[in-house]
Amino acid sequence: MTKRILNVVSNVGHFDDPSHPTGLWLSELTHAWDVFSENGFEQTLVSPAGGVCPLEPRSLKFPTYDSSAKAWHNDPARMALLENTAAPEDVDSAEYDAIYFTGGHAVMYDFPGSAGLQRITREIYERGGIVSSVCHGYCGLLDVTLSDGSHLVAGREVTGFAWQEEVLARVTKLVPYNAEAEMKKRGARYRKAVLPFVPYAVADGNLVTGQNPMSAKKTAEEVAARL
Repeated sequence: MTKRILNVVSNVGHFDDPSHPTGLWLSELTHAWDVFSENGFEQTLVSPAGGVCPLEPRSLKFPTYDSSAKAWHNDPARMALLENTAAPEDVDSAEYDAIYFTGGHAVMYDFPGSAGLQRITREIYERGGIVSSVCHGYCGLLDVTLSDGSHLVAGREVTGFAWQEEVLARVTKLVPYNAEAEMKKRGARYRKAVLPFVPYAVADGNLVTGQNPMSAKKTAEEVAARL
């Protein structure tokens, strides 16, 4: 049976201050998509509201705007996938072996409050599937609870964009909360690389998380190895 991956992207296009745009950090999708494709996995895009997923403008300038991201950005068919993502209510979690939450600061706004994404994540996880995220994508795991009411991340090793990296990115006054601190409040055992902005991923059973934009490929490879 071909393995199937559900890739989660955001519908948000700006911070609380509308003059500061944000969106999907493109390479966090494309680097993982490439790995999953190379393994023959089928892939679907979903977002909290369905429909359009904006791109983070800075992701089109940063060093991660490499051949993978450029190939997607220059392919009308691929870009069209980001114009018409599925909504959670259209997704049958039983059809997927893994869920992968992409990042970009946009996800801080619409991932945590999505009951539909929480349902899908819980169902995949409790069935033994893989739950994964990269960078700010771990915000999508903050409020996921299991059938017994406990937080999915409680007591689990998790990584994601570090507060130190927010400081270095000079966005501490723009972000709506400190994701690293919120993850720790849920009882997660937060881990990060010694140096900021280097590839780093943590696998704890069927929970796989990556720290920053440079970690997408590594995270996807960990997911693929478990599938």
